[in-house]
Amino acid sequence: MIDLHSHTLHSDGDRSPAELFAEAKAAGVKVLAVTDHDTVYGLGECRDASKAVGVRLVPGIELSCELHGREVHVLGHLIDFESPALGRLATDMLAERRERMERMVSLAQGMGFSGVTMDRVVAASGGENLGRPHLARALVDCGHAESIKDAFDRFLHTNGSLWVDRRRLPVPEAIRLVHDAAGTATIAHPGANGISRQELRALVGEGLDGVEAWHPEHPPNQAEAFVRWAEELGLVVTAGSDYHGPGVQPDRHLGDRTLSPERFAALEDRARRYAPEGRRPPRAR
Repeated sequence: MIDLHSHTLHSDGDRSPAELFAEAKAAGVKVLAVTDHDTVYGLGECRDASKAVGVRLVPGIELSCELHGREVHVLGHLIDFESPALGRLATDMLAERRERMERMVSLAQGMGFSGVTMDRVVAASGGENLGRPHLARALVDCGHAESIKDAFDRFLHTNGSLWVDRRRLPVPEAIRLVHDAAGTATIAHPGANGISRQELRALVGEGLDGVEAWHPEHPPNQAEAFVRWAEELGLVVTAGSDYHGPGVQPDRHLGDRTLSPERFAALEDRARRYAPEGRRPPRAR
């Protein structure tokens, strides 16, 4: 199985790299992309964990972007995670996310949610990249929500009482960042974000490489439409479970959505366009 979308506690997942790759091994996943939100800080650990269990790591990132006034995400696959540009972005976003969380915690305290503090949110994260699931965990631990889903449904959804907006990149800028890091740029879960065929066509002109057709939020007919559009527009297709761990999304499992070896080879072939001269690997035979 080839699963090209997963997260660790370095963003909003609840699994360490070692735990994630142990689970992938147990699930029969052979190739796993780790695509933490706006950060590459966990990929060194992921490299070590992947070697320990014999599951191939595809280094990745999921970038928070804006398209026509709404949030969309761009997945980078097969990136050089030591890219200076991605490192600078991760550092900037880390600081921005902490500032955002401080504002959200302040809102929670202003609403009388006792016990909700930055220290508790940081402890819930297990890492350095703070996001809404970590605040949700603090709300649950302090008795203000029954579950992480309940916390999101009542307080943390977009424009909810504890919502604070965050920085998002223009999609063309995100595509350039990924290409500069020798990776491919794919629109993540396009159905969930209402991406149209016309928007995909426009993004092809900006250098977009692929579309994540198979995702847990895409019913079969929608996934088939994205596959058809991708083929019409010359895009590669990817698939992923978007796994965050049972504490965040108990209904998702590694390998829920998988990619064929042939389509993965097409993604690797696409990535060769962006590898620096002299470092392009030979095509598989």
